[in-house]
Amino acid sequence: MSEPKEFLNIYAEETPNPETMKFCFNKMILPEEAEDFPTKEQSMRSPLAQSLFEFSFVNGVFIMNNFVTITRTPGTEWHEVIPIVKDFLIAYVEANEPIVIKRSEVQNHDGPNAIVIAQIIEILDTYIKPAVETDGGMISFKSFNEGVVTVELKGSCSGCPSSTVTLKRGIEGMLTKMVPEVKEVVAEAL
Repeated sequence: MSEPKEFLNIYAEETPNPETMKFCFNKMILPEEAEDFPTKEQSMRSPLAQSLFEFSFVNGVFIMNNFVTITRTPGTEWHEVIPIVKDFLIAYVEANEPIVIKRSEVQNHDGPNAIVIAQIIEILDTYIKPAVETDGGMISFKSFNEGVVTVELKGSCSGCPSSTVTLKRGIEGMLTKMVPEVKEVVAEAL
């Protein structure tokens, strides 16, 4: 007797960035990873992103956990393309097509700031990442140097009108209170 086919569901969710829409699945499609493809040229490692860029209205793709965040091209109306994207994504995932071709990245943080960096990463992972992911984006630690934490913003956070306020008032406020060595938080320019 064969197992019943898993019911795959997807829904579209607005993000704080009006140029992006988050498409959420009822299952993980890229667990414990996050991949940002702001341009078609940068999407070579993701067959899913490459396929999405074939649509004229797709201007960026971010894939993580159980969602895909899509940035639209200027002039695109979400209500016109949401059904197209949902149908495509369901068919793609049901066909078990590859999402991302894996690469191994090892980041090593040692030296005199290792303890401070560990504290920063712990705070980002525990308090900040979940909130950012809820809005269809991702934040990742890049570096810490002379009191300045540099982070990378991806997905709907990239280019979001409210990301500067979130970065300065929210993230910087929390990190400077919880880690005295932190004086400022900046986003890496992509």
